[in-house]
Amino acid sequence: MARTVIIESVGGPEVLKIADWPVGDPGRGEVRIAQKACGLNFIDVYQRSGLYKLDMPAALGMEAAGIVEAVGEGVMHLAVGDRVAYASTPPGAYAEARVMPAAQVCRLPDGIGFETGAAAMLKGLTVDYLFNRTTPLKKGDWVLFHAAAGGVGLIACQWARSEGINLIATAGTDAKCQMALDHGASHAINYRIGYFAPRVREITGGRGVDVVMDSVGKDTFDGSLDSLRPFGMMISFGSASGPVPPLNIMTLAAKGSLKITRPTVFNHIADHSTCQEMAGRLFSKILSGAVKIDIGQRFPLDQVADAHRALEARATTGSTVLTL
Repeated sequence: MARTVIIESVGGPEVLKIADWPVGDPGRGEVRIAQKACGLNFIDVYQRSGLYKLDMPAALGMEAAGIVEAVGEGVMHLAVGDRVAYASTPPGAYAEARVMPAAQVCRLPDGIGFETGAAAMLKGLTVDYLFNRTTPLKKGDWVLFHAAAGGVGLIACQWARSEGINLIATAGTDAKCQMALDHGASHAINYRIGYFAPRVREITGGRGVDVVMDSVGKDTFDGSLDSLRPFGMMISFGSASGPVPPLNIMTLAAKGSLKITRPTVFNHIADHSTCQEMAGRLFSKILSGAVKIDIGQRFPLDQVADAHRALEARATTGSTVLTL
């Protein structure tokens, strides 16, 4: 048994409960991990609230770091005692220990601590697919990145700087805008003070950006389309402000033959070798110092409801870790 955060029905943070959850031994293709830290992400909120459906009762959490305690048959890339980190389905990372599929579990380099690993995996692998796997990006390109002071955003600002990409950050306060600039954004816009698309056009000399990376959703979607150059790419990868309403596809033609995609990190890491390759790039960025993982908040596991409230209120900066 292990202390695990579960929900028995969808709802607000009050539905989160700590329960003694059975762990057991790993089967074929599985490992058991004694966890040292867990990461917090908006997908956890989507699952808790019912936007993403789960069978009840359900354990929550999609990323963590710890030590391998047991290895099931057929697992070749991990051994007992390995330091590991992961972002992976199924949910269940908010736990002291768990058994899970091994394919997306990655060996954590000695130079990266457990809290950093837990804070980095889902967010860092997201940034990797945004910059390396979704649409071609090259030095000098322009990217508009929303919610740039969050965990994904601060990694993206640094990643862009390391690749010579011009990143225009948006955030909801002047302090958060400054944080994005400090982490490598070329420009920052406080979207609370007015419509951001004209400012994006001004910054880019009227051209618009090559790519928009938008995890906010409903509140920023129209402005994101208006910020793109002809043939630009809209990457909608989250719904922090609510789901995007249905789109008339002719809008993309009218605004310059735009492209749009709605990816998820779990599609990109579904293949074992691809996942390990992506994690390798992320770890290299961290170890080189090009990317620093900012842990803005820490909450004990039994204060997980408070962590969810802070995340939903946009009262967090950087990454949030649940400590064990």
